[in-house]
Amino acid sequence: MRVLLLSCYELGHPPLALAQAAGALRAAGAEASVQDLAVEELDEARVRAAEWVAISTPMHTALRLGAKVAERVRGINPRVRVAFFGLYAGLNADALRADAVIGAESEDGLLRLVRGEAMGDPRHPSRGARRLPLAPRAHDALPPLAKYARAVIDGEERAAGYVEASSGCLHHCRHCPLPPAYDGRFYVNPVDEVMRDVEAQLARGARHVTFGDPDFLNGPKHAVAVARAMRDRGVTWDVTAKIEHLLKHAPILPELAACGCVFVVSAVESLSNRVLEILDKGHTRDDVFHALELVRGAGLTLRPSFVMFTPWTTREDYCDVLAWIDREDLVDHVDAVQLTIRLLVPPGSLLERHDAMRPHLRELIPQAFAWKWTHPDPAMDRLYSDAFKVVAKGGGFDQVCGIAGYARRPVPRARRKVPRLTEPWFC
Repeated sequence: MRVLLLSCYELGHPPLALAQAAGALRAAGAEASVQDLAVEELDEARVRAAEWVAISTPMHTALRLGAKVAERVRGINPRVRVAFFGLYAGLNADALRADAVIGAESEDGLLRLVRGEAMGDPRHPSRGARRLPLAPRAHDALPPLAKYARAVIDGEERAAGYVEASSGCLHHCRHCPLPPAYDGRFYVNPVDEVMRDVEAQLARGARHVTFGDPDFLNGPKHAVAVARAMRDRGVTWDVTAKIEHLLKHAPILPELAACGCVFVVSAVESLSNRVLEILDKGHTRDDVFHALELVRGAGLTLRPSFVMFTPWTTREDYCDVLAWIDREDLVDHVDAVQLTIRLLVPPGSLLERHDAMRPHLRELIPQAFAWKWTHPDPAMDRLYSDAFKVVAKGGGFDQVCGIAGYARRPVPRARRKVPRLTEPWFC
């Protein structure tokens, strides 16, 4: 069986989902080749030779790009069968034109696909998720790390690898795509397996490692074991963790820093307690302030992410976040694109039937793989549009403050060398 695995975008990281799929298929005897269209041109010869083309969709942008690539693939090879696999494929199975759709934890489904085994109705796959033992990921099949986002540490750019210590999540944040697939489950990868992936990244030239887990602290004992294993690797690393977990597991934060962790991405989302309650984030406004103190006290850098535009966000809420960023000297901690993130409601989202969301939903847009919604105050939709245009043209915090009507504090600041990745985060 000849399979061409395609990735379109994975947040600027080497596409771990492709390495994982290629490793599993090759271990099963399939002829699996890999292309990352975020950094490579589509190889039409490989498309013509393939029996299956499987497109990775770990995120919304990847799905939208992947749907366009699928049409191009069919134009090149009308006989080829097309599959989508990954978290967002499962959420959007009904809207995809595909011969097979495989959701989260896709290794078993891909193996069934190439073996010709029954998978049920491909347009209505099981949206549950279970973890199988992983075959070694085929990191060597991916393009060089030099083609991907780099870490900037103390002003120095470093090649960055990408691994996962776990998948899934314990929580049910209503705006998150994980709960419909995982329903509060998460799976840890054995420490020796994680380190095997880390070593593979180091062998490719990585001097920094991003842990792509939805939440590195879902399993705190496992997180500490991974951190200790990282201690002697001689590289820096970063993780993602909920505000709730930063508070609950604060005693282990200094050890993460001592073992090489330099920054933590955390989904603050909003400083409005009403918005946080609707999203079921598990933290409050005051929790955010406390978490920032704890992270700083541990010697780590907090890089907050936001959902700045929701149906319940007011201009005052928006400016409140800008004021907090300004007051706490976090301007260089926040990628400008974060100031333009608008709530995404994909099919199957826990928000679809929520009483607070339903009055604002309009219609499901198939080609966008999301529900259209409008703000009850048209001025907020205009603010979103204006902020998005400014940031898309390279504008930053000061320009967004001007649009929102927030006057920054007139305090001179020296630019800080805050650890970050060169690819801004967005979904």
